Amino acid sequence: MVIAFVIALATNAFAYWNSDKMVLRMHNAHPITREEAPGLYEMIEQLADRAELPMPKVYVIDEDQPNAFATGRNPANAAVAATTGLLHRLSQEEVMGVMAHELAHIKNRDTLTMTITATLAGAVGMLANIASMQMMFGGNRNNPMGIIGVVLTMVLAPLAATMVQMAISRAREYKADALGAEICGEPLWLANALADLSRGAGQIDNERAERNPATAHMFIVNPLHARAIDGLFATHPPMEERIRRLQAMAGGRGGSLAGRSPSGPWG
Repeated sequence: MVIAFVIALATNAFAYWNSDKMVLRMHNAHPITREEAPGLYEMIEQLADRAELPMPKVYVIDEDQPNAFATGRNPANAAVAATTGLLHRLSQEEVMGVMAHELAHIKNRDTLTMTITATLAGAVGMLANIASMQMMFGGNRNNPMGIIGVVLTMVLAPLAATMVQMAISRAREYKADALGAEICGEPLWLANALADLSRGAGQIDNERAERNPATAHMFIVNPLHARAIDGLFATHPPMEERIRRLQAMAGGRGGSLAGRSPSGPWG
């Protein structure tokens, strides 16, 4: 059993450890340079300097749904990706808030944390399947709890691991919101951006994300439309609570940037 767990852990670790480039390819992200998008590049450069981070690689995703994510196991190998929908639909201040949030994930090493938790969750799932097969075919037929044990092991172990993984993901989003607000210097920029992103994600399909739902937790807002289970298994915290916390950081100030046209040269 120990050997099986080690094999499962190693298999999942290899898959998730090499997932950064795979995720960028899944969403057809292409790198940009300072010459191609000086406004966006220099904005991220300034925010990275404020956050005391090395300059990450910058990617743009040709996707109308406004959204963004960060990837990379450590700050030295990090990347941020923004959709064209985000760059076209949000104001410059809101884009700054979003990019600051993604840099906060990099600074907190959240990608590494989620890689580890996803690896453990995947290993637990594989181990549960192995244990179930052993219980079913390993001479437990005379045990009255045998079939019950098989069912509980197959269902509850992966379920518990997934719940823990989702809970960690939600907690990381709250922390990235708070640190992102500090990096950009104005919590309301991020609060207003989240409101706009949530509306956009609810109205505009992201077909690549729908085809690859396992990557949904990486985005700043949930890119998927199927949200029937929005409690223990949600990858993101409730949007209303995220915005409320950011407004509290701003001293309870309201206000909105809605209606302000994008002012960056990428518009």
